[in-house]
Amino acid sequence: MATKVARTGVKREKGWLYFLDKRGDVSRARMARGGGKATNKKREKVAKAGVEREDGFLYFIDKQGDVARAKMARAGRRRKKTTKRKTARRKPARRKTARRKPARRKTARKKTARRKTARRKPARRKTARKKAARRKPARRKPARRKTARRRR
Repeated sequence: MATKVARTGVKREKGWLYFLDKRGDVSRARMARGGGKATNKKREKVAKAGVEREDGFLYFIDKQGDVARAKMARAGRRRKKTTKRKTARRKPARRKTARRKPARRKTARKKTARRKTARRKPARRKTARKKAARRKPARRKPARRKTARRRR
């Protein structure tokens, strides 16, 4: 949280940057992209405050136009410095590793996708049947059935 250091009651205008100068007074400078006409004036003293600065605080002009300060959050301040323990460092034992020859890679051949062509039965023609169909067909041997062998 910020605490007020000096009451000045500065009213802000658009296009100006308000800050606390080296002498502890409130000053203002034209903003680069603040709008309005650009002038050659660098800084203007707006109000005398005579604030003495302390280390570790950030000074600024608050919304009411008064000078305020807040404690700066510094990186590393929260951490506690720990004492380093002196221990004998061991050197890691070197392991003997056998160097292997790089394996030769076989060039991979691309397998062409084989398409299974469905075998079509020849189309029967009505004219081919003729009178031969009336004859008894010759006896065929029964087809052998494949049986799965059982292992014992």
